[in-house]
Amino acid sequence: MVIKIDLCSFSEWPIYPGHGRRFVAKDGRLFYYLNQKSRAFSARKEQFAFIIQIKSQEIQWTVALRRLNKKIKTDEGSKNEELEILKFKELQLVFGQKKFEEEEKKMKKKINLETRKAQAEQAAREIKERKQKQIDVQKQQRKGVTGTQKVAQKAETKASQKAVAKTAGKQKGKK
Repeated sequence: MVIKIDLCSFSEWPIYPGHGRRFVAKDGRLFYYLNQKSRAFSARKEQFAFIIQIKSQEIQWTVALRRLNKKIKTDEGSKNEELEILKFKELQLVFGQKKFEEEEKKMKKKINLETRKAQAEQAAREIKERKQKQIDVQKQQRKGVTGTQKVAQKAETKASQKAVAKTAGKQKGKK
């Protein structure tokens, strides 16, 4: 069974389940206090009418003072920590390289999209030009034939049709 142990916000001593108090400030921050003594020393305006502004590093029984005066061994500068830092830096480089590659891919995609858009616009322009040319050709054909020329063309076609019909009729009679 795992027991959750919190640290006192002032003295940094462990607080076991069923002990201590929690205080929630108006801004939503949580403070854990082991006992009334540590709560009173770290008093805030929200908690009490009076304020005792003493740093935890100035009081003998706090962990902060013991750490400040090097009475507690800290693992700063251990070989394992240095190795972890090196591994972390290597990971950062790897992730940095991956991010660079991702950015490069994004730029290529962006360039591809731009070229595709340009090609699509070019194709649309070509289609419009072709349609416009067809319309212009049709207009020129219409303009080239005047009203009298149209009448003459119709008369010619009718005459040729009659001639074909007469020749067809004579051939029937010979049989």
